[in-house]
Amino acid sequence: EVQLVESGGGLVQAGGSLRLSCAASGFTFDDYAIGWFRQAPGKEREGVSCISSSDGRTYYADSVKGRFTISSDNAKNTVYLQMNSLKPEDTAVYYCAAGAHGVVVTRCSNTEYDYWGQGTQVTVSS
Repeated sequence: EVQLVESGGGLVQAGGSLRLSCAASGFTFDDYAIGWFRQAPGKEREGVSCISSSDGRTYYADSVKGRFTISSDNAKNTVYLQMNSLKPEDTAVYYCAAGAHGVVVTRCSNTEYDYWGQGTQVTVSS
C-alpha cells in the first residue's frame, strides 16, 4: 500500500522557519518524483517544489525561490521541505505527492502526480 505521510506543519510568525517531512512507503522511492504542493482557502492547488529521487533535479515556484529548499534522503525514503523567511501568503495546507510515469519534475504539475498525502497545515502570522 502506497503511503505518504507529511509532518512538520504548524503556526509560525512571519520571518520564521519550518521543515516539512514526507515519509514514503509502498513503492520504489528511487523511481518516483516527489513534489510539495499547497492549497490556500479559495485558491487552486499549486506546485511549490518538486524533486527527482533518481537524479536530484529540482523545481521551485518563483514565489518560494531563495526561501525554500527541497531535499531527499533516499535511505529513509523521505523528502524534506525547509521553509525559511516565511510570509503570511505561504499559509496553506501543504501536500506531498509522488509521481512516476510521465512526470516532468521541472513542471511540478499536480496533474502528473499519482499518490498524495493527507496534508499538513502551515499558518504564518503577520
